[in-house]
Amino acid sequence: MNKLKDIAENNKLVKILFKIIKGFLVILMLAFIITVYLQRFSNNKVSFFNYRMFTVATSSMEPRYVIGDVLFAKKVEPSEIKVGDAISYEGRVGSFKDKIITHEVVKIVKDNNGKYVFHAKGRANIVEDPIVYEDQLYGIVVYKSRILSFVYKIIKTTTGFFLFIIIPLVGIIGYELISTLLAKEDKRRKSI
Repeated sequence: MNKLKDIAENNKLVKILFKIIKGFLVILMLAFIITVYLQRFSNNKVSFFNYRMFTVATSSMEPRYVIGDVLFAKKVEPSEIKVGDAISYEGRVGSFKDKIITHEVVKIVKDNNGKYVFHAKGRANIVEDPIVYEDQLYGIVVYKSRILSFVYKIIKTTTGFFLFIIIPLVGIIGYELISTLLAKEDKRRKSI
């Protein structure tokens, strides 16, 4: 055990590798948190390289998507959308108003102006959604992240958020502060 500790403390390559891994994990954690909150506070108006991240809030698409699944939708041209694709769009009428809906396309038609009009429905729903116009579209679902879905289901609880986000983040920041202060103290003592 002492050999491992000596190697970790005295080997510059191991120190650098440890810092890179730690930095990568911190960046990954912060990126996830920032993305989730940016999407929520902007009401999903912001996309990253034409991708948006959504979280399933209802059981309307079961068994394909369940509550808490994290989905990535890519903005595509309306002409690329096919029947059976899962689309994410902003609802405009009734109980759909101002909500982001992810349902399957069941029919596609063109209106008198040549614009695409989509008929969509949740897999578990009996009734079709109100008409979806192409300017309502956020994109088609291209990926369901099992890892992010698992993480989201854990951190959406207050306990999970504190255990897996706040405490590790405070621990990493505290470790860095203490390491920096100890390094400065060692340097000061060596100079005396």
